[in-house]
Amino acid sequence: MTETIVISVGGSLICPDKPDVEFLKKFKEIIEKHIRQGKKFILITGGGQVCRDYQIAASQVAPLDDQDLDWLGIHTTRINGHLLRSIFREYAHHRIISDPYQEIDFKEHILVAAGWKPGRSTDNVAVILAKNFGVKKLINLTNVDYVYNKDPAKHEDAKAIKKMRWAEFRELFGEKWHPGLNTPFDPLASKEAQSFGLTVYILNGARLDELDNILEGRDFVGTTIS
Repeated sequence: MTETIVISVGGSLICPDKPDVEFLKKFKEIIEKHIRQGKKFILITGGGQVCRDYQIAASQVAPLDDQDLDWLGIHTTRINGHLLRSIFREYAHHRIISDPYQEIDFKEHILVAAGWKPGRSTDNVAVILAKNFGVKKLINLTNVDYVYNKDPAKHEDAKAIKKMRWAEFRELFGEKWHPGLNTPFDPLASKEAQSFGLTVYILNGARLDELDNILEGRDFVGTTIS
């Protein structure tokens, strides 16, 4: 039976300020390697810093509500999605998925999805797609090596957590989500992941060898939440 893996790719990895060609080349190389081994992938793209830059710029010009901010973010995730679908065009389903509940005839090696609707993050889309396709493991590529007990950028004594339960994660990061929120995994998606019994791996996308390690079943640097 073909193994399907869901990977949520942070937008700031794809396009920190402009598209990161070296990241995209290595990511493509790793995914192609595992396609040759018989795996299929569902890739969900975030908006990242570009999303937040647009939201901040718009807010400085006019008063915006959360729905306006969300739609700006959603469209930045979709341009990132089109970028990934383009570089994987020989393997990828012809459409970018913008509604995780739509009926999807996924026969190709790769399915690319992006933002859905206001109030729902791309982490949430990733969880829904994992559930719909019966996938119990999700890899979240972000910009930190681990989940920490406090923000490592602000606290020198922040401690890395290698394994944790969903209840612990949700207590640490709360229950509320808002446009542009920057956490290792969205609180609303975390609630659904816990309900579904999904295991999420938090990896640093700047260290793509760790993605290869987890896909090969080797030890990896990152946090496992289950």
